Amino acid sequence: MAFLTLDIKKLKLNFDYLNTLFKKNKIEWAVVSKVLCGNKKYLTELLKFDINQVSDSRVSNLKVIKSINSKIKTIYIKPPAKRSIPSIVKYADVSMNTEIETIKLLSEEAKKQNKIHKIIIMIELGELREGVLGEHLIDFYESVFKLKNIEVIGLGANLACLYGVLPNNDKLIQLSLYKQLIKAKFNKQILYVSGGSSVTIPLIFQNLLPEGINHFRVGETLFLGTDVYNNKKLKKMHSDVFRLYSEIIELIEKPIVPIGEFGTNVEGEDFEFDQTNIGETSYRAIIDLGLLDAEPDHLGLIDKSFKFAGASSDMMVIDLGENKKKYKVGDLIKIKLDYMGLLRIMNSKYIEKRLKNSS
Repeated sequence: MAFLTLDIKKLKLNFDYLNTLFKKNKIEWAVVSKVLCGNKKYLTELLKFDINQVSDSRVSNLKVIKSINSKIKTIYIKPPAKRSIPSIVKYADVSMNTEIETIKLLSEEAKKQNKIHKIIIMIELGELREGVLGEHLIDFYESVFKLKNIEVIGLGANLACLYGVLPNNDKLIQLSLYKQLIKAKFNKQILYVSGGSSVTIPLIFQNLLPEGINHFRVGETLFLGTDVYNNKKLKKMHSDVFRLYSEIIELIEKPIVPIGEFGTNVEGEDFEFDQTNIGETSYRAIIDLGLLDAEPDHLGLIDKSFKFAGASSDMMVIDLGENKKKYKVGDLIKIKLDYMGLLRIMNSKYIEKRLKNSS
């Protein structure tokens, strides 16, 4: 059976590094926990850290977080669906919003639950995912701040998630200016300008982050040590907090080129093979991991001499070449994951989740 390990010690080192960085720059931040997919074992360990805010895009995950620590501030980080509003008000202290009708429903539900529901208004900065257009913000805010049981605590923006539009100084200054416009127009103070995410962190190192940006939402860099802006590892962080292990269930020397008439595979793909390899063989290992769990494009083999040869729903084939390290059936193949690979693995109920270096 394949299994995933989470190294608590390395995760804590990553957390402490980011926490120090943000405190030094007078930035509050929320851990984006959605990659953990509500896993209570992992969340319990995470919430032992000095965390003030946790954000997630699934209200069921926020429910788990509140069951572990009811006092921690939770943030729902996508525009709420109307059918989820009662649960969002119950389990999310803050939600990110772009639709006035939805906010009115949040206000009504918050009144029923005898709460003040806090919101961050998301503004469009060019990524064309969620966000109110800047020219509509004043009218939008005027409609919102009159609502009872709603408190606007921030303005925010999302970048780099849909089309890869990168944050820069100009875009983030623009976001900061919206806060000043609201203060000038309505004499209302906005607590947070939430313009930061994993992809924005390198701007801190380059002294390009505007002073007005005072709130970050960070997941990938915390869990994977990634410099998302430049698509590489951050030097002082651990990229091996998570490791995937999959057992070899067959290992046989076989031809490199398939034999027979070709059609399409289970995913509808066509293949062509170098005919000069006919007659050549290599050792092919089948591991107990499949497309149901993850895609090879989001996985990386720790042993660089190996390569993925193909995958089906429940099995993957790895070419071990001459198998110089004498792997055998029952041995484990160690695999690293990118963010989407980790997300898929965490969401698979077939992959055991284990802890490493936990107290």
